[in-house]
This record gives sequence, structure tokens and C-alpha cells, in this order.
Amino acid sequence: MVRVPSGPRAVYFSLTLKRLQRLGNRVFLETENCRLTQSNRLEIAMTTVEEAELTPIETASGRITRHAGILSGQLRSLGTALFPPAASKSLRSFSSGEVAKIVRVSDGYLRQLSLDGLGPSPAIGHGGRRSYTLAQINELRAYLAQARPREALDFFPRRRDGEKLQIITVANFKGGSAKTTTALYLAQYLALSGLRVLAIDLDPQASLSAMFGYQPEFDIGQNETIYGAIRYDDQRRPMRDVVRPTYFDGIGLVPGNLELMEFEHHTPRAMIERRERGHDLFFRRVATAIDQVADDYDVVVIDCPPQLGYLTMGALNAATAMLVTIHPQMVDVASMSQFLLMTSDLMSVIEEAGGRLDHDFIRYVITRHDPNDVPEAQIVALLRNLFGSDVLQATVWKSTAIANAGLTKQSLYELDRGSVGRGAYDRALESVDAVNAEITQLTKKVWGR
Repeated sequence: MVRVPSGPRAVYFSLTLKRLQRLGNRVFLETENCRLTQSNRLEIAMTTVEEAELTPIETASGRITRHAGILSGQLRSLGTALFPPAASKSLRSFSSGEVAKIVRVSDGYLRQLSLDGLGPSPAIGHGGRRSYTLAQINELRAYLAQARPREALDFFPRRRDGEKLQIITVANFKGGSAKTTTALYLAQYLALSGLRVLAIDLDPQASLSAMFGYQPEFDIGQNETIYGAIRYDDQRRPMRDVVRPTYFDGIGLVPGNLELMEFEHHTPRAMIERRERGHDLFFRRVATAIDQVADDYDVVVIDCPPQLGYLTMGALNAATAMLVTIHPQMVDVASMSQFLLMTSDLMSVIEEAGGRLDHDFIRYVITRHDPNDVPEAQIVALLRNLFGSDVLQATVWKSTAIANAGLTKQSLYELDRGSVGRGAYDRALESVDAVNAEITQLTKKVWGR
């Protein structure tokens, strides 16, 4: 199809070309001279050379690029609609009843504190209902730790001198195992417990970053992921420069985007050139970056990419603990078998190169579990028989409440209890809390508590 100027408007039709010459973005075609009459009949005259523009044929890569742009724009519009006016997320306030459960005191005790003007001042709503922001909950924790020193460690559980930073990696290369969801809920649960948390998104797809309100292609610029702190050239930045605050008080985020793939591409070249030594070896770079901000946090939660590449090797070397997510379906269990074999090989490579993999604990997390499904129950029983106590006792139930919360890039901790159905909300949150409580207890055990 060619476009040939014809008076005030262009005429489109098919032609048999005698000769075609391309010059830059313009083409010159030799064919029969033609024009469109008032009766819309095509008249052919003598041979001539006409200048014309070819309608470009869309390539596969061009189509994918166009679709990516359309989808990105739509997601950005959706984010603006969900979180106006600046398309940024904010965390809801918590009722006094929720705060009493989180801090583990009675609601009556909180009410008396408020009446006596002690601790943070809650917002007073209709009917005298009191509510607290998460920042106020943390203020309340600090106040209670001073007012009741014997229980200070329960109210204000941050790590003390001599307690090492806990770095927990969440890994699996099987899609649909709820790896990112597990990392998100764990980070938020730990923050609600009063701990300082750093969430690191090592996945180029950046789903964890999206859940914290950042759209990778728009909100994360060049050199603003952990790649900026572990790269091999002179543009390397301090880790503190790539940590972002979040709307969830107590959580810092190192976001991800496609830039993370650069580390996978550049590492082989650095290994061949043998430029790096000691702490600059590729598998030590993530740990070295985390060390720069270690004093600012109690726990680091790493969402690993869904492949066993150089970034994952760096995360495994940095980790003090590892969580492997499992969806209790046979195809997922078979995939996990391959994942464990490959992980074992990678760990051997790291150890032979001088790395140390002294994980304080490794646990398998059953996710998206339907306790009423008999085949799933059999698979869970099989896993417990094979791995014993390395499988967490609690399981994350499959729930429409979790799925519906994810549609708006939120977690159950961020939603009001009645927004997804109280029964479904309570059951889902109970299962999530039970899993995260087990992990938290394992962490505190490492600290000797």
C-alpha cells in the first residue's frame, strides 16, 4: 500500500512498481502516472517518477513496545485514580481495638492513657472512636517501653547491641508461588511489630516495588535500584542513596526495575577481566551494600528474582535466613525439586569461591493453600514428612480477600476489615499472621530471646 499525494488529499491504492528507489525515509517509485477522477475511477497515463511515503509495517518488537507503552500508561492512570492527587499511597489509621491487639495491651488501658494525656494523642472520630497512625503506634511502643521497663523488649523489640542484622531472602523460580506476596506481608508484619525493616526488590519485574506504590518505568530512574550500589563502574553509589522511604512507617525500600538486568550482563565481563577482589567479588556485592545501612534496620527482606542468576547468588551470600515458597500442587513441587538442586549447585560455587553461607534457618512456606482440598492436604503431609520442622506449621490460605486486596496494590494490613468481607478478611489475615509470627519467632530465637 502506498500513499501518493493527489491535490488537497492523499489517495491510497495498490500499484505494480516498475522501479523502487529508497533515499533515507523517502522512497521514489516509478510506475504508471495515475489520478483519481471525479467519478472515482483510476486513470493511468504515461510512465513517470513520483515521490511517495511507504506505510511502515509494524514489527513484532514494535508491537510489543507499543503494547508496553499502552499498558504502562493505563496502569499509571489507574494509580492516579486509586491514590489521588499525587498518585502516592498512604496508610490508613488503626482503630484502638486494632492497636490494642498489635501492641498487646487492653483497649481499656489505651483509653485511660488517652484520657490521662499520656503517650501519643489519637484522632477522635464519630462516637468518640479513637484511631492511631502507624507512626503513633511506634510512639506508643517507645512510651510503653519506658513506662513499663520490665516489658520493654516486648513493646519495643528492636535489636540490641550484639544482635546481628537478620537478612531474609524469599526465593523460588516457579511463578505463582506467592514469593512477592510473602515478602510484602512479612515486611509489613515485622514493621507492625515495631521492627525497622528494609525491603529490597531484586526482581527486574519489580512487583514488590509496585505494591509499595512505585511504578517501575515511571517512578524509578536510572541508577536508583540496588544496581546503583553494586555496579562495576565509577557511577556506583552509596546504598543509602537508593533507599526510599515508604508510606508504611518503619519500612525503607530499595526498588527494582529492568535496570537490574545490567548486573546479570556485566558480571561475566568483570569475571573474565578479573578486576574484582575481596568484597568486590560479584556474590559479595549485595552483602557489602547492605552493610552500609545495617545500623538503620533490624531485618532486611529480599524479594529474589525468579531465576538463579548473579543477583540471586548475591542475595544467598548476604542472607542469614532463606524462605522457599511452595504452592502445594504436584507440578510446583516438581519445579521446587529442580530449584533446590540448582540452588545447591550455586551454593557450592559460592563456597568454593570463598563465600560463606551460614544461614540461621531455612524454612518452606506453604502458600495459596486450600485446607479443604484433599490432594493439596496430601502434598502438604508429604512435604512435612520429607522436611519435618523445616516446613512452617502455619500455611497461608488461598483467599479471595488477599487476591482482591492485590488488585488495588494493597495488602490486608492496609485494608479496612469490612472492605473485602469480614469473614474472608479475618480468616485470611489469621493465616498470614500465623506464618509471619513463626518467622518472627525464629528471628528472635537467633537473637537469643
